[in-house]
Amino acid sequence: MDRSPLLDLQQAAGARVAERPEAPGLLAPLTFGDVPDEVRAAQQSAALFDAADRGRVRVLGKDAASFLHRLLANDVHGLGPGAGNRNLLLSPKGKVRFDFDLAVDEPGFALGAQPGRAGALLAALDMYLFNDDVRLSDETAETAPLELAGPHAAAVAEAVLGAAPPSVPHAFRDLAWGGGRVRATALAVAGGPGLRLDGGPRLAPELWEALRAAGATPAGVVARDFARIERGVALTGVDVSEDVYPEEAGLMDAFSLTKGCYIGQEVVAKIDTYGGLNKRLLVLRVSHDDPVAAGTRLLLTEGAEERDLGLVTSWGYSFTLDGGLVLAYVKRRHQEPGTTFRLGDSGATATVVAPPAR
Repeated sequence: MDRSPLLDLQQAAGARVAERPEAPGLLAPLTFGDVPDEVRAAQQSAALFDAADRGRVRVLGKDAASFLHRLLANDVHGLGPGAGNRNLLLSPKGKVRFDFDLAVDEPGFALGAQPGRAGALLAALDMYLFNDDVRLSDETAETAPLELAGPHAAAVAEAVLGAAPPSVPHAFRDLAWGGGRVRATALAVAGGPGLRLDGGPRLAPELWEALRAAGATPAGVVARDFARIERGVALTGVDVSEDVYPEEAGLMDAFSLTKGCYIGQEVVAKIDTYGGLNKRLLVLRVSHDDPVAAGTRLLLTEGAEERDLGLVTSWGYSFTLDGGLVLAYVKRRHQEPGTTFRLGDSGATATVVAPPAR
């Protein structure tokens, strides 16, 4: 849904609500009052996130599989019912237009879109429809997913749903619950392994409360971002725009190098074969704990020349490292761990850290 059906319930419970950074205009919980505890839950137990404002595009018809396969950056033909993947619709120049989750179910294909993006994704796909037997529809009003992150996520979900959720990435199961059905999908949440549980708007409030009662800690956008930034994971709409190649943002699980032609495939293949990426998204440790604004430049003096060598896209705080972190695009030949830049004209510095374990 464009507005989560849980917002009133969450605000009544004390959540601070503000616009989503990846979807201006859409409100989401920032925090439920204890950010360190929320981050700890995402990393060590089970954190519960409201993702009920995500959208969904349905793709049906005899030609749906071949239509999607020739457009999208990741495999479609190789997937069977109950399976899925992360996928992209690229521009002809090989840059990211849409980032979504694809699932193959009995009616056809369900594309789980970023908040506020389902309508635009449907319109973009529709531009490529000619004589194909394909029907597109916006099912955003019928979806209201919740997300669990952390090593105990599966145990919490099983305690509530009465059956083990899938563990293979992007596999899903539809389970009877609460007089309806909940789709449980294994995928990354807050930069680590997690689950998405979608029973639609009617079941969302009851499911939220059941997951809380089973031990999940409600968590907001701030905790989600702190956890993913520490793991070096990009967020589309914040770190990924239509000016970025998927390889630059580290979206390596969202495209295929072997499936053959798709929109932007020639550029993706050329980058893989010859290299030549001008920048790459990295994690940098900041010399202070204060927030760093997106758009802050990374500067380095070489000889007598001051060079602009990068751009900050996200800031977060690591309670593990007890310090600030940023995600930033850093130009090639300056990406080695230990390379230190000035953060704009602030007097602070940011140092490239070793790639985090995923």
